[in-house]
Amino acid sequence: MSGAPTIAVLGLGEAGGAIAADLVAAGARVLGFDPAQPAPDGVEPAADAPAAVAPAEIVLSVNTLAVALEVAETVAPALPQECLYADLNTAPPALKRAVASAVGVVFADVALMEPVPDWGVRTPALASGDGADRFASAFERFGMPVTSVGPEPGAAAARKLARSVFMKGQAAAIGEALEAAGR
Repeated sequence: MSGAPTIAVLGLGEAGGAIAADLVAAGARVLGFDPAQPAPDGVEPAADAPAAVAPAEIVLSVNTLAVALEVAETVAPALPQECLYADLNTAPPALKRAVASAVGVVFADVALMEPVPDWGVRTPALASGDGADRFASAFERFGMPVTSVGPEPGAAAARKLARSVFMKGQAAAIGEALEAAGR
């Protein structure tokens, strides 16, 4: 990839739309598909998900856990052999491994670590899978801080889950301690 890559964004809701718009602003060619959301300004709308991914060097799946595997299976036959498929959905590690297996191309499990509406493409992320380093390298140019956490798909999702359990537990403990101190 010498210039800005061609990127397909599948899912143009709150997170996907913000990331897609930031990528366009940074000079990337972005194709988008979402059956329920219009494409943000500058994003080329595709007729369907396979049409969005066919010319892409990088595919970002930014959907819900409920459809992540279905989306991967739908686009798998249209994915260029050399493309990188990055799953940014919040999903359990087992589902990330299933998606990696379904797409059959280089794969990155990406865990977004802050709210995307506040950060856009600059949202800090963890990445795992055989495409983690490639994802980190590609998105570093757009300002996304990416930490690669290993070659196993699902490792980034597992770390995000562990962090969430810790942070929510910590918040609950602090809240209970403050309540007890107030009494």
